[in-house]
Amino acid sequence: MTLLTYMVFKTVAEQGSFRKAAELLGLTPSAISHTISAMESELGSAVLNRSKSGATLTNYGEQIFPYINAVLNSDESLKQVISEMNGLKKGKVKIGCFSSICTNWLPDIIHSFEKEYPDIEIEVFQGSYDDVSYWLKNGVVDIGFLSASSAGEIEIEPLYKEPLLCVLPKGMRDGKSAKYVSIEELRKHSFVAQRETTDADVQNFLKSHNLNIQSNYHVVDDMSTIAIVANGFGICIMPELVMNDMPYNVECYPIEGGAYRVIGVAALNREFMPPAVETMYNHIIKNYKKI
Repeated sequence: MTLLTYMVFKTVAEQGSFRKAAELLGLTPSAISHTISAMESELGSAVLNRSKSGATLTNYGEQIFPYINAVLNSDESLKQVISEMNGLKKGKVKIGCFSSICTNWLPDIIHSFEKEYPDIEIEVFQGSYDDVSYWLKNGVVDIGFLSASSAGEIEIEPLYKEPLLCVLPKGMRDGKSAKYVSIEELRKHSFVAQRETTDADVQNFLKSHNLNIQSNYHVVDDMSTIAIVANGFGICIMPELVMNDMPYNVECYPIEGGAYRVIGVAALNREFMPPAVETMYNHIIKNYKKI
């Protein structure tokens, strides 16, 4: 099998479509189909399920996907090392991030990095904490932003200690002079809750204070959560970055005693990062490390 075979397999797996993969790679759909069929014949097992709705990985395909990613990443690393040796700053960096980093930090990171290294291509993948962890472990991204609570066994470089805020409907606390919300006050309210894969830091805070919240609203994204709060159906706890330029009619208060999440950046095998990836990693630490 060739590197092109691996690239075809990876692209079809990520796009879920032979046609989309053909468009991205500049090949015909029949060439894509032939390449996958030849690959499966050589391996002796199917790597993709085909259906009218698209293509998905078989169990066998899922098992070999990380290894094929590793081969392609190694090839990219070699190209970058050669460029580095020739005095050129070229390559590609794939970054995984969650929503508030994508909207608050990433535009500035990309603009400032491209000024210094215009020939290094940047590709961004936005998802949940679990998505970023999976992408890092499987070689889909080179660098990932995670919180300390969500990183698990992945080692992160801490960058920023971000306050968690209590978000309430506008006017709920009229007549109360306190500039923060106490733990006891939190116990009195219904919550709009997100899943732990999206909201690990908030869930850890609630557990650490024995706040067994009741919620009839179980949502995934930040904007939906805040919209439900704005309409008076409960309160929520949100990281401060999420609340920047928030269009909804809500009020935010610090939490008694302080509540935080630690945001960090991660890269597997730091000692063997390709030059372009190492350059981006160091750029992020240099410009965004606040702790």
